Amino acid sequence: MKKYGLLLLLVFIYSISNGQKILSSRDQATWIDEMLKHRFEVMLPEMMDKANIDMWVIISREYNEDPVLRTMLPSSWISARRRTMLVFYRDKTANTLDKVAIARYNFGDLIKGYWDTEKYPNQYDALFEYIKSKNPKRIGVNISKNYGHADGLNKTEYDELMNILPWDYKARVTSAEELAVLWLETRSEKEIAVYKEMCGTARELIYSAFDRKHIIPGVTTTDDVVWVLIEKTKELGLPYWFRPSVAIQRQDPGNKEGERNFSERPQETVIQEGDLLHTDYGFTYLRLNTDQQQHFYVLKKGETKVPDYLNEAFKRTARTQDILTSQFKENRTGNEILKATLDQTKSEGLKASIYSHPVGFHGHAAGPTLGMWDQQGGVPGPGDFKLYKNTMYSIELNTTSEIKEWGKSIRIMLEEDGIWYGDRFEYAAGRQTEIKPLDLSRETTPKSKKQKK
Repeated sequence: MKKYGLLLLLVFIYSISNGQKILSSRDQATWIDEMLKHRFEVMLPEMMDKANIDMWVIISREYNEDPVLRTMLPSSWISARRRTMLVFYRDKTANTLDKVAIARYNFGDLIKGYWDTEKYPNQYDALFEYIKSKNPKRIGVNISKNYGHADGLNKTEYDELMNILPWDYKARVTSAEELAVLWLETRSEKEIAVYKEMCGTARELIYSAFDRKHIIPGVTTTDDVVWVLIEKTKELGLPYWFRPSVAIQRQDPGNKEGERNFSERPQETVIQEGDLLHTDYGFTYLRLNTDQQQHFYVLKKGETKVPDYLNEAFKRTARTQDILTSQFKENRTGNEILKATLDQTKSEGLKASIYSHPVGFHGHAAGPTLGMWDQQGGVPGPGDFKLYKNTMYSIELNTTSEIKEWGKSIRIMLEEDGIWYGDRFEYAAGRQTEIKPLDLSRETTPKSKKQKK
C-alpha cells in the first residue's frame, strides 16, 4: 500500500508539472511491474480456483505472441524471446502458486527461468519434466472458440505439446478459456484508480480538440479535427488504439449520417453552424484502453444554447444507458442483460440499439458481450459469458429520434467507460449529461482556399 501511495503521489506531481495526468516512462514501467506482481501473486490464484484449472501453460514465439502473454510481459520486454513458455501451478490445498518460465531467460524480475539446457536440449522435454513433477489434474491451454483473446496457442505449438505428452497427460489438457477471460477482464484496485484518471484525461483531450482554436465553421473539416485529436494524443506520448472519428448530422436532407452503416467510416465534411457533431475516441496507457463517444452542437449566430429538441433526443439515449446498467447483475450473462434492456426500452417507447463491450487490456476486450450493432438478438458464445465483479465496460449504444424541426430522424450515439463492482455500476469519470454547445463565433472568419478562388 505504501508503494501504491507513492505512485499516486508521482501521478499527482507529474500531472501538475505537465498539465495532463501522465507518468514518466520510468514511472510507467514501475507501475506496470507492480501491477503485474499483484496480479500474479494475489489475483491469479483466485482466478485459477474459479476456473478449476490447477496448471496453466502459455506458449508463444517471438512476434507471434499469445494475446494473454502480451498482457503479462514485464515492462522491459516488448515481445516474447525466441520461444517463451510460462507455467503456473496452483496447489489449492497448500494455498501456493508456482510460476516458472521454461525459457533461456528469466521473465524479467517476475518469473524465474526454469530450463536446464544441458539436461534437456529440447525445450518441450523440459516443459514435460516440469509438468510431470507437479502431476496436475487439469492442464489449461489457450484454445478458444469464442474469444480470439483466449485462442493464442497456435497450431504448431499445440501439436508440439501434444506430441510430447503421454496419453494419460493428453487427457488432462483442456481449454483455459474461462481462466484467460478472467485474467483479461478482472481489474485490481490500482488499475481501477488509474483508469478513472485516464477516462478524465480522455474527455479533456476531446474537449480541447472541439474548440474555437481548432474549428472554424465553413473552413474546418471533420478530418481536420481527427488530426487534432491524433496530434494531441501523440504529444502526451500515447498511442490511440483505433483511429478517432468525427461525424456530422445536420438539418440538410442530403445528410444521411443518421442512417450510416457502422461498417463504414463517416465521410469528411466541412463543419457548419447548426451542426450536431459526434466523436469516437480512445487511447492506450499503462496497458489499459479508453473508449468514449461525445456530442457537440455548433451554435448558430444568435443562439445561446443547444436546441431543446436535440437535448431531448440526447436524454432518450441517456435513459437507455440507465436501463442497461440497471440490468447488470452478478452471474447474469451478456445476452440476458441485452434482452432485458431491449425489452424495457421498447416498453418505454425508445428505439434503441445496444452494442456495449468489456474494455481493459484490449479496447474490445474479453468478457460478456452486450450485443453488437448487427446482432441485437444476442451474441452466441461471447454473449453467454457471465458478469463478474471488478470488471470494466464501455456502455456503447444509441437511440433514434424523429426531429420534426429537421424533418428527419437522428441518432444519438453515446459511449462511456465504467466499472462493475459486483453490487453497483459506476462511470469511471462521470458521463456526458447533455450535448455540449460550441460557440465558435469570431469577429472575422478567415476564408477557405476554395472561397478565395
